[in-house]
Amino acid sequence: MSGPTGPIRIAAAAAHFGRDLEFDLARIAKLIDDARREGARLLVLPDAALGGYLADLRHPDPEALPPALKPDDPVIQRVARLAAEMVVCVGYCEDAGDERYNAAVCVNGDGVLGRHRKVHLPAGEVAAYAPGDRFNAFDTPVGRIGMMIDYDKTFPESARSLALDGARILACLSAWPASLTNRAPRMAQDRQARLFDLYDQARAAENQVVLASANQTGSMGGMRFLGQAKVVGPGGDILARTWAKAGLAVAEVDVEAEIARARRVLRHLDERRPTAYRGGPP
Repeated sequence: MSGPTGPIRIAAAAAHFGRDLEFDLARIAKLIDDARREGARLLVLPDAALGGYLADLRHPDPEALPPALKPDDPVIQRVARLAAEMVVCVGYCEDAGDERYNAAVCVNGDGVLGRHRKVHLPAGEVAAYAPGDRFNAFDTPVGRIGMMIDYDKTFPESARSLALDGARILACLSAWPASLTNRAPRMAQDRQARLFDLYDQARAAENQVVLASANQTGSMGGMRFLGQAKVVGPGGDILARTWAKAGLAVAEVDVEAEIARARRVLRHLDERRPTAYRGGPP
């Protein structure tokens, strides 16, 4: 399904969030206001923007986890009211009764437009969260969107599943830290910083879609987050970025025109050969 015709402004945020939900909501309100002043119709916020990320990814303390919110929690409804005419994607810890999920919700003033539970969990997250089990795209006023949460984008199947479901824009919400095992003296030399950019560009280019990547900044426990929010075009080109600083990456993109241009000769989704690929359970 195609989206609106003509260019739209897309914003991806780099910002720090912690356990204080009122602080987080105030920061979200400021980012929405800033994006609105930039003319953005879509704003992608980081993973765990409501309640912060885990303080220790290797050995999460079960007594120090982010606050868990029900899918219809008033806090999420407040974000929807703040969004108003804009489309906003935001990450949070979902309370699903016996399970918790690292989750994301996409909202505007009318309410919830789409949801995602993180499917791919790095080793430490397994102790805190249950994995999601699907990737679904959904329609919004700015076009059909699919969401991924940080480690999801490491796996090409995540973005490909969303593109095959008609997503024109991939919203990547991250709390992506610098390397925990091999600290580099400068962020530009950090292995995880290079991979973060590589995955963003590859997922956009291989699926010939627009990608908006948000990430946390600052630190939580022993982790230092990368920032590096960006908007990527369907050819893999970075249209706007924040580097390691907090702020907004804002790009004006005619999503349908750019996708049509990228797919004019080579149409990756149509030219796949599924019968030649290995699939199913190992």
